[in-house]
Amino acid sequence: MAFVASASAKWATFKAFILRAVALSTPYFSSEDKWKARGMLAAIVALNLALVYMAVVFNDWNRLFYDSLQEKNAAVFWEQLGRFTYLAFGFIVIAVYKFYLTQLLEMRWRAWMTNHYLHKWMSHQAFYRLELARFAPSAHAHGANPDNPDQRIQEDINQFTTFTISLSMGLLNSVVTLVSFVGILWSLSGAFAFTLAGQQYSIPGFMVWMAVLYCAVGSVITHYIGRKQIPLNFEQQRVEADFRHHMVRAREYSESIAFDRGENVVREQMAQRFSRVLANNLALIKAQKGLIWFTSFFGQAAVVFPFVVAAPRFFSGAIQLGQLTQISGAFGQVQGSLSWFVDTYSSLASWRATTDRLTGFEESFKALAQVESAQASTKTIATAGPLDTEPLRIALPNGTTLLEHTRLHAQPGDRILLQGPSGSGKSTLFRTLAGIWPYAQGAVDLPADSMFLPQRAYFPNGPLREALAYPEVATRYSDAELQQVLRDAMLPHLADALDTVDAWSQKLSGGEQQRLAIARVLLKKPQWLFADEATSALDEAAEAALYQRLCDVVAQRGGALVSIAHRPGVAAFHNQRWVLESRAAAADAGSSAPQAAALFTLSTKPA
Repeated sequence: MAFVASASAKWATFKAFILRAVALSTPYFSSEDKWKARGMLAAIVALNLALVYMAVVFNDWNRLFYDSLQEKNAAVFWEQLGRFTYLAFGFIVIAVYKFYLTQLLEMRWRAWMTNHYLHKWMSHQAFYRLELARFAPSAHAHGANPDNPDQRIQEDINQFTTFTISLSMGLLNSVVTLVSFVGILWSLSGAFAFTLAGQQYSIPGFMVWMAVLYCAVGSVITHYIGRKQIPLNFEQQRVEADFRHHMVRAREYSESIAFDRGENVVREQMAQRFSRVLANNLALIKAQKGLIWFTSFFGQAAVVFPFVVAAPRFFSGAIQLGQLTQISGAFGQVQGSLSWFVDTYSSLASWRATTDRLTGFEESFKALAQVESAQASTKTIATAGPLDTEPLRIALPNGTTLLEHTRLHAQPGDRILLQGPSGSGKSTLFRTLAGIWPYAQGAVDLPADSMFLPQRAYFPNGPLREALAYPEVATRYSDAELQQVLRDAMLPHLADALDTVDAWSQKLSGGEQQRLAIARVLLKKPQWLFADEATSALDEAAEAALYQRLCDVVAQRGGALVSIAHRPGVAAFHNQRWVLESRAAAADAGSSAPQAAALFTLSTKPA
């Protein structure tokens, strides 16, 4: 009973996996590229069927050719040799175009899936929310925390399309080959007669049944030997991606590591991650070694097996050499088609692991939507009026409440400085106002022409003009405009480098990066500006000069400025403060702020 229940559970798991794999495979063939995709797939199927037909023709050719040798019939020998030339040419043409169309379909399918998942990942800030979800217990419970999304898009999609096409075409070939050759083998192998308990028995098509028995036993043994490879392949892809990710981080933070003399620590951390790669790889190699032991024996035994079985008929004169080779060839084709599972088990294990990772990635988007729909989130509305919020509740991904019952109001002309101890949620409040923080409740009326200026801005690698104009296209601005804002942001040495291509996040110092981000503000001239420690890397004189220019920009547009900063010099540019205080500090000061379960309270004070 337990065995039946276990078998039923395994079948249910396998069925669910197949349904997920089909759901992952079909969208491309129903997409805007569907007719080209279906046409190429139909052509590949036709070419695969043509190759099977050629195999049948060559099998018959073997009989005629070797019989001519045995009979020393020169005329038939040269006739079949001539026939071989055009058969071989046809086979070559079919094989070349099968390869070309298969590679082309894999490339187009990969391109479509990559664009599809890039769109999903980059839409609605899913890339940001999935990273946040890694720290949320509810997201862990729902599976909304995939590891290394970049690796799943770059590598897993490539492997999935390659394995799916090669394995499906291999399976098709095996089925068609089996159907094509089983009749040939049945007619050639004859009946096997034997006596048991005084009764005479005869088994027709004996070689067919031997091939079925041989491959059935081999498939069962292969599965039990090789099934460890599926989880090991899954884990290998994960640890490889983790190792590569940390090497990229070391490159991104190369200067900081060099300043800290931290290369030994970073190297040790990388060595630890690489040791996980090697350990899992060694376990995978051992699993593959055990499988190769068996499959090598299985394949070599299959070479002589048909000769051993058919030899008595050959030596008795019942069949000739050509028929023996034809029997051997037909048996090889039937056995090969029935051994598809044995021969491709390692590839199947890799495909299963890759498919599981991609279906898990797909399901993480659904899980993320479920997690966020289960909780009331902030509704941010772009308005033409001032900044207003309904009572806000802001929490951390782990559920800890930072702020509760918080109302904010800012109007044109305001210069507001947001202050509070480290960890009180100042930057998180900005994220809530921007509408990107999913762990907040309430409503925000955000002025439409608003711009957020973080402490560390993002600069795409490429020409400086693109880094400056991001996220808009650089062609929107003239060279004169771009050069002027660089000078206004105290970067005159970059004014003539608009077409210089570089990794600006690494090329520029921290202060230069902040000045380049300020140049963006001067270029775009937003009405409302939210600056988060935007001048922390600048000296006081540069900070004062650039802050004045930021104030001038929003004043000219009739807007407001909200800043997060710790330096006293920045306070001079503001006329009021939003102060975050711990509940304990607020209680000691006699604050009338509501005593909620939040860690901090917010109050408005003059500058």
